[in-house]
Order: sequence, then structure tokens, then C-alpha cells
Amino acid sequence: MLLPMTPGSAYLTDIRVQFQKMKTLAEDALAQTSDTDLLATLDPESNSLAIVMRHMAGNLRSRFRDFLTTDGEKPDRNRDGEFEIDRPLTRAEIMDDWERGWSVLFATLDTLTPDDLLRDVFIRGERHSVIQALDRQLTHHAYHVGQIVFLAKHLRSSAWRSLSIPRKRKQP
Repeated sequence: MLLPMTPGSAYLTDIRVQFQKMKTLAEDALAQTSDTDLLATLDPESNSLAIVMRHMAGNLRSRFRDFLTTDGEKPDRNRDGEFEIDRPLTRAEIMDDWERGWSVLFATLDTLTPDDLLRDVFIRGERHSVIQALDRQLTHHAYHVGQIVFLAKHLRSSAWRSLSIPRKRKQP
């Protein structure tokens, strides 16, 4: 017997869908890049694709491990270290780290119930409802996925294949 959809269950379903769409969008952009592109930067102050991915993965692991019971900024997280690459990384290593971060998010989302949505959680000591924390994370990741798509498109230049409706294509 199916339970009726409630606003809370609809929100939880949609937030998972939106996170999955962002992950897929980033991965579709990354699939067009070379291994060398993953480590390229536009200038000394810019982040490479690998660094943005590493930061996102570290953020997801920190925020969503023990999500309902501990502060989202875990003491074992080395945020500054996410922005440094001290040795050559392979695509497989970068993607494995990326997948570990997303798997923590999705595993946590799968445990949440509508009753959890108004519970309080903390991020860096700041109180948030679960809804606020999820929306904060969705916004943060949308920002970084935009960076990934922009940088991948820039690096691929004329070889780029549009991830949405290509320019100068007539819509039905």
C-alpha cells in the first residue's frame, strides 16, 4: 500500500532529484574533459576542476556524515587542504573521492523522513532547520557545478558539446 504524498515527502523526493541532476550535469561536463584538463587552472588564483570536485566531496562528507546528530563542519575535515594538490592525481582517484562525497549525501537523504525536516542541525555552530541546511547545500553545490561546467566548456572550446539546448537551434 502506497502512502499518500505529503509536502514533506514531496520535498525530500525533489531535493534528491535536484542533487542528482547537479551531479549528472557536472559529470556530463567532466566526461568531455581530458585527464590534463582536470588539473588545469586559468590563472594562479583559480581552482582546477579537480580542486572544485575535491572541495565539493569534502563538503558533502563533512555536512552529511551524522547529519542529524553532529555539527556539519567536522573536526577531522581539512577544508584548506581541499584546495591544494600535493601530488599528481589520476582521474580515477578524483572520481573516487567525488563518488564518496556524493554517496554520503544520498545515503543520508535516503534516511530522512518528513518529520526530520523541521529538526535543528548545526553548521559551524549555526542553527538551521533540516530544510535550511539542505537548501544551503543545494545552493552551494549549484555554484560549484556552474564553475565545473564553465571551466570544462572553456577548456574544450570548439570541441564542447552543449549540455542543454545548443545555440541557434530552433525549439519545437
